[in-house]
Amino acid sequence: MIKELPKTIPGLEDIDVSGNNAWVLAELIKNLTTNITSITEEDLKIVLTKVTEVVEVGALTPPLGQVIIDIISNVLKASDNLWDNANRILNITDAVGNKMFFTGQSVNLTSDLLALSALNVNFSSFMGITFGVSSLNHSFGPQIFISQIPIDDAVAFISLPSTLNNHLDWQILEAASRLQFQFFANMSLFQDPEMANSQLSTYVVSASVTNATIDNLRDPVIISLKHLNPNLQGNPVKCVFWDIKKNRGLGGWSSEGCVFYNTSLMYTTCHCNHLTHFGVLMDLSRSPIDERDDRILTMITYIGCGLSSIFLGVTLVTYIAFGKLRRDYPSKILMNLSTALLLLNLVFLVNSWFSSFGSYGLCITIAVFMHYFLLASFTWMGLEAVHMYFALVKVFNVYIPSYILKFCIFGWGAPLAVVSIVLAIDKDAYGKIIYANSVKSSNDHFCWVQNNATFYVSVVAYFMLVLVCNLGVFIVVLVQIRNMKSKKPAGTRSGFLYDLKGIVSLTFLLGLTWSFACFAWGPAKVPFLYLFSIFNSLQGFFIFLFHCLMKENVRKQWRIHLCCGRFRLEDYSDWSRSATNGKSKVNNIARTPSVKSVKSDKSNSTSSTSNGSESSRKFTLPNGLHNDLLYEYSVALSSAHHRFVSASGFRVSPICVHSQESWGNTLSH
Repeated sequence: MIKELPKTIPGLEDIDVSGNNAWVLAELIKNLTTNITSITEEDLKIVLTKVTEVVEVGALTPPLGQVIIDIISNVLKASDNLWDNANRILNITDAVGNKMFFTGQSVNLTSDLLALSALNVNFSSFMGITFGVSSLNHSFGPQIFISQIPIDDAVAFISLPSTLNNHLDWQILEAASRLQFQFFANMSLFQDPEMANSQLSTYVVSASVTNATIDNLRDPVIISLKHLNPNLQGNPVKCVFWDIKKNRGLGGWSSEGCVFYNTSLMYTTCHCNHLTHFGVLMDLSRSPIDERDDRILTMITYIGCGLSSIFLGVTLVTYIAFGKLRRDYPSKILMNLSTALLLLNLVFLVNSWFSSFGSYGLCITIAVFMHYFLLASFTWMGLEAVHMYFALVKVFNVYIPSYILKFCIFGWGAPLAVVSIVLAIDKDAYGKIIYANSVKSSNDHFCWVQNNATFYVSVVAYFMLVLVCNLGVFIVVLVQIRNMKSKKPAGTRSGFLYDLKGIVSLTFLLGLTWSFACFAWGPAKVPFLYLFSIFNSLQGFFIFLFHCLMKENVRKQWRIHLCCGRFRLEDYSDWSRSATNGKSKVNNIARTPSVKSVKSDKSNSTSSTSNGSESSRKFTLPNGLHNDLLYEYSVALSSAHHRFVSASGFRVSPICVHSQESWGNTLSH
């Protein structure tokens, strides 16, 4: 026994370890290393030396093994660089698993940053097995599972093939042998100076058979590890194992015998033909996001989505409550886009909450809904561009029956088709992903597309297609504005700020701010991520600002139905009255042809008349164009319509237009 217990780690050096004092010494070392924030190199060597002696001479029972595992966990917490002693620590944990005596088939030892499972296995009837960690709570340690089917949200798991017994000696097959698994939740132990441009992006898991070397397996060992941070940039990953012989016996990472199988935002799966400590290295050629920026971006996103949800709700209620606002096509398209964005924001805001329930089916459902409403939002942004093309380029040269109905079928049906295909191919493409900024931070769960290929095909490619189309229409609109302004008399041209307002409103309506994600690379990554988070989370607010609050006809409806006193607008039947409040541009508009009635000379069918009226009545100006441009576009629309009527044999009756607001009324109604 120890005559006098030392109160510091250096005092342990004078103690001789024996079978009689091994337990007491282990408890003493555990107490001395608990709650220490740092440990010197000399103290670390003393601790590891004494723990090694305890393992060699002590009767290793599960309680003593648990104390040793706790000591190693304390050491992992207290040091940021353990590479020089990595192999010594791994030898200690291996010895604990191999020498420990226990009754029953298996025993599990867990601490804050370390887990060990030892199993007595009869390899003559071995059918394969899986070891994994289903969750990681640094207050209670890793949660271990041992089965043949991995848990869906496992932080790490390793699956051994049933053909493993074909590679064992006959002595091991005839007697019960020991199989052990280890899990390390600290990266400071596995640092290889030769991998300066790479970083360990997962936790480390290992498997071994006592007194046996397993290599050149016919069927591979399957290792699947969850990334500490989502691989949003698609950085290359490499499957590696810890080679204790590398770097002159200090250890290092090697990829020999391990091949990459697949990867996603959150998982990487590797196949290896031997047993050892496995991990995944990620190429750091692109700069990562630090924890501070990640917290700020998350806060911006949640606040922005909350505000957008409120203002999108106000926009929808306004257009639903006031029938005069939703008579034209742009308003109906805007309502569908607002609905898609509102539902996307709401699902995003409750995503983490639902994922915390731990229900696999519920998480897939939330991920599916979020995927669907994201694609629906992209689709309706694209349909906004399609309508602008018809209204500004094609003008009256085409007639599309059931115009809005077809838009709705495509706007809500195309995303449904994509999501259905993904579910039919692999429903496990959806699931829970875990965001962890550091080993000691808490994990944020989120239900989303976790399969990398599915994400790039069904989200990125879909978005890029819509973005290219919308950008093309945006450029055409700018060219149209420039050409029409050049033909307008100098005294009647709108100011720069007014034109800028129209351009900015179109930018948000078409979702062009999503293109910031395309530039979030290299040194510009963080600034563009901030721009992306701010403008896209607030897209709903800007839609309300430009297409609800700043629209004169919307404000008039608010004044009629919501205001009182001198702010209330009593008569709304004559739109031209509001144009007399000091607007000098009213008198600049004289008499312009428009459509009062359309009737075919060659047919007595009323259907052709109604179709023609519908075509001319419904192709109104897009919401993204402010009232100062209505005159310019109405001239072009009237000219194009005149050519269409002349070619079709229709008769046109001119009407008098009194104001710019009258143009909006005539074209809309």
